Amino acid sequence: MGKQNYIECERKGLEKLINFRLPHYFYTIGILVAGLSIVLMFVRAFAMEGDTEWLKLILQKTLLVGMLFMSVSRDKDEDEMVVKLRMQSYTYAFVVGVIYALIMPYVEYGVSNAMKPEGEAFHDIGDFQLLLFMLMVQLMCFHALKRMR
Repeated sequence: MGKQNYIECERKGLEKLINFRLPHYFYTIGILVAGLSIVLMFVRAFAMEGDTEWLKLILQKTLLVGMLFMSVSRDKDEDEMVVKLRMQSYTYAFVVGVIYALIMPYVEYGVSNAMKPEGEAFHDIGDFQLLLFMLMVQLMCFHALKRMR
């Protein structure tokens, strides 16, 4: 395989990855999955007793999957402008997510030590918290950018 063929093959593979979108009906599926997960989280928190940590983890993962479906599904009228706005919203979500991951542990540490005289140990944010935050930022930025165009 020549150098040009290799470059062309890599470019096509990268374009397939960049242009990957689920059909539009996955947006509705994502809303339903995320909404059901949130409702079941409230049910678990207020109505269930006993050791339901396993249910909490499952509901967290399904919430993330629902939001991911919403994030990567096509828009009704997908054009080049919408694709550009989507990429811009992913960029914003990544940058804000990194800043959030760097600053939030110190904020939580300071607030917890100010509220509790005995103090609390320093700990990083979890993967669920960071992914949820980044997906929320991406979805909100994308819809705000679409409205402003």
